[in-house]
Amino acid sequence: NPSGSTKDRIAVHILDKARRAGKLPRGTMVVEASSGSTSIALAMACARMDLGFTAFIPDTATNERALMIQAYGGRVIKVAGGMPGVIAAAAAFATETGAFAARQFENPDNAEAHQWHTASEILAQLPGLMIDAVVSGVGTGGTLVGLHQGLQDGGQDPVPVAAMPIGQPDHPNPECCSMCFSKAVPGVIDGCSMIYQQWKSTPAAARLREFPVDEEVCIDFTRRLWALGHPAGPSSGLNLAAAMASPR
Repeated sequence: NPSGSTKDRIAVHILDKARRAGKLPRGTMVVEASSGSTSIALAMACARMDLGFTAFIPDTATNERALMIQAYGGRVIKVAGGMPGVIAAAAAFATETGAFAARQFENPDNAEAHQWHTASEILAQLPGLMIDAVVSGVGTGGTLVGLHQGLQDGGQDPVPVAAMPIGQPDHPNPECCSMCFSKAVPGVIDGCSMIYQQWKSTPAAARLREFPVDEEVCIDFTRRLWALGHPAGPSSGLNLAAAMASPR
């Protein structure tokens, strides 16, 4: 994860697959709506592939995210109105300019990246062991959906657990990757992620559990990871807290 998150995996997979299909000649502009990690990952991947990149992000996102995107040569456009408005603005830009839209919230290649690659890595690191559950926070839902499918492909039958950060009354829907760093950034709203919403209605998600974790607990677990020398973000704190607390 060279840019610092698992979104590197979906960025490379989405772009490489599109390039092999002839949809991304050199110099093509790529566009994405993302409040942070995915845009950073895409900016890095685009720099490596000689592609342009434009990120649409909420105007309340913390500035270091924009600086990281720009450091990789990407362009940043801030949009008011939360993630639905950001997604709409990115889609309109792609239509008007002919840019390639990565569409992380609906692109099945998002989940496929974890199904084909991340799940295989996990299985290789746990030879001969059975995996009882797979736990992941849900933004686009690609990580949980892809991992669950990939682990099943590898002969496992884990219970899928969606870790859901729960905020305080004045901030009821936190976006875990921003918690306590940018309280104003809205959480991912139900309906934004077509990947997760569509998967929930399939037989594969029959045993799905949505496990709530208080945002302060997420931050506490993140600090514990830091104290052990792991430079993880709050999403990792969320995942670890849910994994340790959720009953089988």
